[in-house]
Amino acid sequence: MSGTDRIRLGAVLVPTDPWPVSVARARHLEALGFDHLWVYDHLSWRRYRDEPWHATYPWLTGLAAATSRIRLGTMVSNPNLRHPVLLAKDAMTIDTISEGRMILGVGAGGVGFDATVMGQEPLSPRQRMDRLEEYVPLLAGLLSGELSDHAGEWYVANEARMLPGCVQRPRLPIAVAAGGRRGLRLAADRADAWITYGSTSDGDLTPEQTEQVVREQVEVLEERCAETGRDPGTIDRIHMIGNTTERPLADLGRFVDFVDRYTALGFTDVVFHDPRPGDSHWDDPPEMVEAIAEHYLGG
Repeated sequence: MSGTDRIRLGAVLVPTDPWPVSVARARHLEALGFDHLWVYDHLSWRRYRDEPWHATYPWLTGLAAATSRIRLGTMVSNPNLRHPVLLAKDAMTIDTISEGRMILGVGAGGVGFDATVMGQEPLSPRQRMDRLEEYVPLLAGLLSGELSDHAGEWYVANEARMLPGCVQRPRLPIAVAAGGRRGLRLAADRADAWITYGSTSDGDLTPEQTEQVVREQVEVLEERCAETGRDPGTIDRIHMIGNTTERPLADLGRFVDFVDRYTALGFTDVVFHDPRPGDSHWDDPPEMVEAIAEHYLGG
């Protein structure tokens, strides 16, 4: 992703609102100067199970056509649902439509509704990581045009051509979401960016506990880079707010403090959920978005 002297800032838009509302919101965030927009990759999700929930990639395609500058990404693409050949083709196409603004976030996949919706058996944590370790290199090879055939434990690809290829060269960036040791080592080996929200097993940590978890994750990432000779500065670090009792969007002072703490850990990007009145998890003051933009982006 393009460099900047300040931390980059982005927002998650869940694909549940009426389309005109979502387009207006995306354009507003772009006009304020935010760097990226993200969409969850689910068929439905938690407390939104009985609410409208639209398909991720058509939604991102529409946002790509409705905006002109802001980068677009998945938070994160889900191997429970997506074969890597089709995922690579969809991501490549959005990169074309957006003129080179696509970021492909990927993760190991969860154990909830998405893990069983098509009749499949949910995988163990070890199996999901085994699958991801095959998934990410396969995606990278497909998107760069270096690979068209593959026969692995989890996936097969036969003459899977990705033409015309990505606008971004040699391919669009891949961001790996990881919290455990194997995932972090995979991110260090294969990712252009690493995504974390802290602990993958406990959502009730204090801010201090979450920061310590992330500090330990950074150590694993950097240790693996040292082992392989990779410069850790070539991996963007994206922190997604939301897996702690901390509410950084409650006021600007808290947000600035949060950003300062994670910048000190080497994070290049912070992503928050766009405030949603009526959702107790994300019902932060809507005016905070403008306050953040004015403070950091000159918006």
